Amino acid sequence: MGTMGTTFLMAFALMLVFEGILPFLAPNLWRETFRKVTQMSDGQIRFFGLTSMLIGVILLFTFG
Repeated sequence: MGTMGTTFLMAFALMLVFEGILPFLAPNLWRETFRKVTQMSDGQIRFFGLTSMLIGVILLFTFG
């Protein structure tokens, strides 16, 4: 696997680590937060998704 593939797998692994921190440390808070997200409209969820992606792209271009 080339450098790009290795970098992608490392980034994916790091994302999984970060995604698992809250459910591991505070499962009740994670459950309540997830419940609130399921009650949001599609537009609200899309807005948060877009905002998250834009922040990620900005961070990649700033520090990458």
